[in-house]
Amino acid sequence: MEHIISILVENKFGVLSRVANLFSGRGYNIETLSVAPTLDPSMSMMTIVTRGDEKIIEQIIKQLNKVIDVIKVVDLNEAEFVEREMALIKIHTRQEDRAEALRIVDIFRGKVVDSTPTTYTIEITGDTKKVEAAIGLLQPLGIKEVVRTGRVAISREQMRPAGAQPKRILKEEK
Repeated sequence: MEHIISILVENKFGVLSRVANLFSGRGYNIETLSVAPTLDPSMSMMTIVTRGDEKIIEQIIKQLNKVIDVIKVVDLNEAEFVEREMALIKIHTRQEDRAEALRIVDIFRGKVVDSTPTTYTIEITGDTKKVEAAIGLLQPLGIKEVVRTGRVAISREQMRPAGAQPKRILKEEK
């Protein structure tokens, strides 16, 4: 089963390498990986998509929690979450296909971010199925290149009773 793991880490040299080595050293595959600083520049958020049964995911999470610079590990599959992926798709555009390409971009609420006399570069953002569907429809027009970000995800907030105040968490501790 596919799992999305969110990892809050200290933004230090070598953290990405240690996390990636943890996966490869134990024979686990990283399907997608995204890393970026948080609002606090001393921390970064990693989003890793991997596959495995519950036992394997539990082992991965235990091992990640042992990495010195890891602050918090969350398997997002344990609750509701929102995910997105972005793709840049460069397609050949013959004059007779340009209108069709723009129609497909419009259907997927994408946008043309670059245009030359022979190509369009299209940005599509959404869940993985949406990105793959757009790529599938653009394929007959002649895709020249595709670059995908991998998925990023964030947990959804629990609905709280009217009048209840949210808890404030400043920093998670190991």
